[in-house]
Amino acid sequence: MAQRGFLGGEARADLAATLARFASVARSFGADTISFLGTEPIRRAADAARVVADAHAIDGASLHVLSHEDEAFLTIIGVTEGMPVSHETLVIDVGGGSTEFCVVDPAHRPRAVGIRLGSNGLTDRFATADPPTSDDVAAMRAAAAEAVMAVPASDPTEVIAVGGTASNLVKVLPDAIADRMLTRERIATIQALLASQPAADASARFLINPIRARILPAGAAIVDAILEHYGANAIRVSEAGLREGAILAAAYEGPRWRDRLPELAHGWRT
Repeated sequence: MAQRGFLGGEARADLAATLARFASVARSFGADTISFLGTEPIRRAADAARVVADAHAIDGASLHVLSHEDEAFLTIIGVTEGMPVSHETLVIDVGGGSTEFCVVDPAHRPRAVGIRLGSNGLTDRFATADPPTSDDVAAMRAAAAEAVMAVPASDPTEVIAVGGTASNLVKVLPDAIADRMLTRERIATIQALLASQPAADASARFLINPIRARILPAGAAIVDAILEHYGANAIRVSEAGLREGAILAAAYEGPRWRDRLPELAHGWRT
């Protein structure tokens, strides 16, 4: 799809069939409202409107193609569990094709942006070997540092990471598994460990999906570049994120949840 810019009929049919199976399972557990969320791959697809139409044909289900801002706000809600925000917080989600940033504080409208910087993209552009060479990693790091110049200005009290990149980086170090914290020192250690073995070996050793293991060195470079940009030394890795935020927002606000995301990102629960 990345080369063509659209899914195409066969891929859309496969996706619709998969969503129909998900909807069937959800209804078997008693779900009466079903919503699917589309992120970067669907945002970029030229035939996204047809994907949405296919989803709406599945027994009343709906597909919301989220903007970068929507995605970031839902992630904040998932991380905070809808509790009021008491200090300036930066939440990041490093994906394969993009990275989402959201800054929220008690007094101002949340600020969110997504940039086309992802671990899969960096790997495709710069990895010449498996594992990547030191020059490959340096090139990834330089590209990441340049890209994050476009992210929101912030002086966060806390930086939180969600998503597969951060949660898999944690798996590489026992200390990180214990406290779910990534410091810049730990990231450097993780990068060295990943650089010492092919992705297949890292996958088996650290119990990481083989595809994820291949792109994890790039993910580490992105997370480190973000920490350096914001002058932070550590980032907390949250198990909750976009999915949890969507469930909480929809349960609280009902059908209007998407229009209310900026307010909901500040929290409402007591």
